[in-house]
Amino acid sequence: MTKRAFPATRMRRLRQADWSRRLVTENMLSVNDLIWPIFIIEGDNVSEPIASMPGVARLSIDLAVKAAKQAAELGIPVIALFPNTPDAARSDDGQEALNPDNLVCRATRAIKDAVPHIGILCDVALDPYTAHGHDGLLDGETILNDETVEILVGQSLNQVSAGCDIIAPSDMMDGRIAAIRTE
Repeated sequence: MTKRAFPATRMRRLRQADWSRRLVTENMLSVNDLIWPIFIIEGDNVSEPIASMPGVARLSIDLAVKAAKQAAELGIPVIALFPNTPDAARSDDGQEALNPDNLVCRATRAIKDAVPHIGILCDVALDPYTAHGHDGLLDGETILNDETVEILVGQSLNQVSAGCDIIAPSDMMDGRIAAIRTE
């Protein structure tokens, strides 16, 4: 008699057939797990296709409100807002991120007014606000980490004041989560 290999018990009986795997699965995806991303632009009644994402468009605030209403009707609990800041509002220091009337803050307020029960997630990063498109402030080719974190904290507070429910930093600055949480 040969010695049995580890483990002594194998639970394959629950994985042999599709119906049994479905019956005992631990993870089920439902509408409750979804977040609808909405890409925002300036204007009224504007829908601008995004070439790199077929079937997805940037929406003006009025159309973003309609999309948020549709998301709520479908049972999607949260929308994520991503602004396309106009070039004229971008700067090397990303100060538009601190403007309480910037595109994402105006969209957040409009959506909360129209669909108060939907959650709003806002990206925290400076790339939509900097003229150079980097997530951080730069001195030549050097990233100014601490100065960037200071602005990211301000951006977070700005978004929360507008009605954002979830702050979602996507930048890569060291220490930004702890700094945001302590404010």
